[in-house]
Amino acid sequence: MRRLARASAALLAFLLLATPAPPVPPPGPGEQAVARLTAEPVPLNPDDPAQTNLGPLRYLGGWKLTSDDRRFGAISGLAVDGDRLLALSDQGILFRFAPPPTGNNVEIIPLIEGPGARGSKADRDSESLVLHDGRIWIGYENSNQIWRYRLGDFAAEAHHRPDAMRRWSGNRGAESLVRLSDGRFLAIREDVDDEGLSDAVLFAGDPAEPGTAATRFKVDPPPQFRFTDAAQLPDGRLLLLARSVGLLSGWTGRLMLAELPAGDVRQMPVREIAAFESPLTRDNLEGLAVAQEDGRTIIWIASDDNLFGLQRTLLLKFEWLG
Repeated sequence: MRRLARASAALLAFLLLATPAPPVPPPGPGEQAVARLTAEPVPLNPDDPAQTNLGPLRYLGGWKLTSDDRRFGAISGLAVDGDRLLALSDQGILFRFAPPPTGNNVEIIPLIEGPGARGSKADRDSESLVLHDGRIWIGYENSNQIWRYRLGDFAAEAHHRPDAMRRWSGNRGAESLVRLSDGRFLAIREDVDDEGLSDAVLFAGDPAEPGTAATRFKVDPPPQFRFTDAAQLPDGRLLLLARSVGLLSGWTGRLMLAELPAGDVRQMPVREIAAFESPLTRDNLEGLAVAQEDGRTIIWIASDDNLFGLQRTLLLKFEWLG
């Protein structure tokens, strides 16, 4: 019965990903709100609630998140903002909240400025998020643009469609975006080429500014998987999140470890370090963030429920032991 339910959900997910999302009412300044956030604890492994280890990760807790505001969900990007989390939906809306178990409210912040028409997912398919020094960067699919905003009032400061991303296909653009500790930015395309490789661009500086130098190379995801987010560990290595969906397996995820390429290379090697598959708790894993907490390195992972009733917005918290 559980396998049949997963298969049905996966089939619906296929249809959902292939069908344009219904339009969202255009956001306006008055539509910012503080809504109720409900967090229901979930185990890492429903078949073995005592399991806490997953590769180099130790499970610290996880929650299914819901809200009384219908805009909450579809989380595609994640960042740590002090003692709060900042999440980005693929509808051009930000959510800011204290992580469970302490938080019970969420700020709903529609972005007023961005590519194309407000409320149009075709124009505002916001898929990646970076937060640094009072500013945020957002990668938009379809238009293949990167925008920079002030964190205080979320006003746009700069935006650009980098030449290195110009030919990336619609709805398969800058799914992953990470600012490196040395000030460079890395963007990874969701789609793959005929050889199963993802395009990646390493920017010498701010990708929202025209003229920023860029280097292109490839990244190799696991077969049938697509990269959905990236984050940098304190030691400089990269974590890459990837997801897949199948009729029998449902949603599955992979966490990959990578070393940044040095010099002019054609491909960045990656290796798998953790697999999110049956019977582990999982969904459409798209958001990844790294933070420091009491001397520990914390890994946050969030899922995109596609605003679809049979999926879940999951928030999973791990300690990095690698």
